[in-house]
Amino acid sequence: MGLVPDHIKALKPYVAGKSKKEFKRKFKHIDPVKLASNENSLGCSPKSIERVRSYIDTCNRYPDSSGYELRSKLADKHRLSIDNVVIGSGSEGIMSNIMRTFLHGDDKIISSMNSFIGFRVLADASGYETSWIPMDDYHYNLQAIADKIDKDTKIIYLANPDNPTGTYFNKKEFDLFMKRVPDRVLIILDEAYYEYALSFDDYPDSMLYRYDNIITLRTFSKVYGLAGFRVGYGFAHETLIANLMKVKLPFEPSMLAQEAALAALDDIDFLEKSISMNKIQRDSLYNFFNQNGVNYIESSTNFITIYYSDKTINHTLCNRLLERGIIVRSLDAFGLPHCMRITVGTEAENEKFKEAFLKVMEGMAV
Repeated sequence: MGLVPDHIKALKPYVAGKSKKEFKRKFKHIDPVKLASNENSLGCSPKSIERVRSYIDTCNRYPDSSGYELRSKLADKHRLSIDNVVIGSGSEGIMSNIMRTFLHGDDKIISSMNSFIGFRVLADASGYETSWIPMDDYHYNLQAIADKIDKDTKIIYLANPDNPTGTYFNKKEFDLFMKRVPDRVLIILDEAYYEYALSFDDYPDSMLYRYDNIITLRTFSKVYGLAGFRVGYGFAHETLIANLMKVKLPFEPSMLAQEAALAALDDIDFLEKSISMNKIQRDSLYNFFNQNGVNYIESSTNFITIYYSDKTINHTLCNRLLERGIIVRSLDAFGLPHCMRITVGTEAENEKFKEAFLKVMEGMAV
């Protein structure tokens, strides 16, 4: 019919990790452990739950279109002006608005191959030419990305730490890279997992830099445990934010999502507990993998990616774990079919994973 552009016809949609409800439709007799989507296994802040309950009876009203209270609180926390803050329906919602706001004409995009699939879908859907730069041993190759910059380059997307590898680029690498980036090129710096990475001394927290051509994106979906509410936020020069505010949908995030996020920012105990549990349980999984000869990528996030020489081994393991009620993520969609991503769970969840993993391996020549 000609109604659908060719680049949309060819687009592969984003496929999320299997949910518990989806699992139960097939395996009704098993109560699953979900370790597929990098969610906070502790749940979310009790303060967020309490605040949302107190606002339930106001759901007939639209939320504050400007998100003034949440933006103000984020600005105060990071010593910024409210004019430097934008919020949206998850960090991907803000990414989408960035693409709509700043791309035009012959603009081009650059990012890393095998990085966050959500951005790849947005880039492919935009119709703009995108260069995908191969990783170097599961790490961003920033110098190769810089080498690709030309006169038409407009947006570069960097995830630090990266999803799905869990790796990060350090301060020295970032500083050398930024020296090669022209001011006219907009950097989307996705720091969805930065709370987990702050314990690494050489991690380049973008709030310690002040580049006018960087938009930092963060989220309440991970360490704050508000994935179901879809609240993302971004920091940038006031001119960039002012133009994003023109394009974003007027009533996002929802009223309950904004209230949940406001309460989460006050719950320092939950934040610290989440970070502490993640480190302890991540180390526990490292020990398990070391003891059983499993290859893994050291992670600065709340997940670990393991890998095999053959994608068939990986697929078999994922499927057999699923049959035992352990939902993990094979990384085929990311272009890494030999890799499996495992969310760091609670101690109880990780023990169930380990038990199932060992039983599955007993029946395989891995």
